[in-house]
Amino acid sequence: MTKTIAVAGATGELGKRVVHALLARGASVQALVRGTSDQTKVEALRSAGATIVVLDDLPATARIMAGTVCLVSTLAGLRENIVEAQSALLDSAITAGVPRFIPSDFSADFTKLSPGENRNLDLRREFHGRLDSANIQATSILNGMFADILPTPYSPFFDFKARRVNYWGSPDQKLDFTTMDDTAAFTAAAALDETTPKVLRIAGDQISAREMAAAASAATDSTFSLFRLGTIDELGDKIVQARKADPTAESNVYAPFQLMQYTHNMASGRAKLDTVDNGRYADLTWTRVEDLLVAQAA
Repeated sequence: MTKTIAVAGATGELGKRVVHALLARGASVQALVRGTSDQTKVEALRSAGATIVVLDDLPATARIMAGTVCLVSTLAGLRENIVEAQSALLDSAITAGVPRFIPSDFSADFTKLSPGENRNLDLRREFHGRLDSANIQATSILNGMFADILPTPYSPFFDFKARRVNYWGSPDQKLDFTTMDDTAAFTAAAALDETTPKVLRIAGDQISAREMAAAASAATDSTFSLFRLGTIDELGDKIVQARKADPTAESNVYAPFQLMQYTHNMASGRAKLDTVDNGRYADLTWTRVEDLLVAQAA
């Protein structure tokens, strides 16, 4: 029997990957999109085989989701999306009798953090206050940082022009990275799996700054050095200063201080994935950081 999965945020970078991964597994997919979504992206999902569901009418959405076995949220943003929109989706799913929900948690292990250590992850914790009391089986998927950013100019670690790897604290602190493709493939498998626990943790690679420098040197046939930016406490001070200096920061989902908070959570080891569930689905493969660097250099 074909299972139906609903995916919210289906036109986003992660959402569209989850849709395609589900279709590849033979699932029937309801792509939940806003009426204002990019219609080119919507039509691409429709052409791939997804059923398009417009979210502007939540009661109608609830009726359409009847028979769906899992709702996957890949929404991104601040309170409006992570808390309020997800809460509305949660209510619709419960009304429709959807038995399982995967929230948009895709991140480092915020269950180990204290309130105030990461604004965006605090919003996920706030939503869980509602989710934990809801009559639905929920599973969070935690994947560290999306590895796709590493071989780009926006990487907080690689400086390709200077041929170096930047780091805070210790160069031997292991960091968790997973590509969006690998995260989507695992999420699709989990959405179709009725036995998932409350939390699943995955990492395509667990690698230190020192190991990243070695990987970059091997991938590019040139020498990458290590460059220490400062201590973890000094990074914490910079976060406070950056947050105070920018009056628009609180309305920017990826404000500079927010990116530094993610780096702090990883470099300090506070949000480290202690164990991973990579082997839960035997057909999946995992992309290492060196694989990304080799592909970029080719």
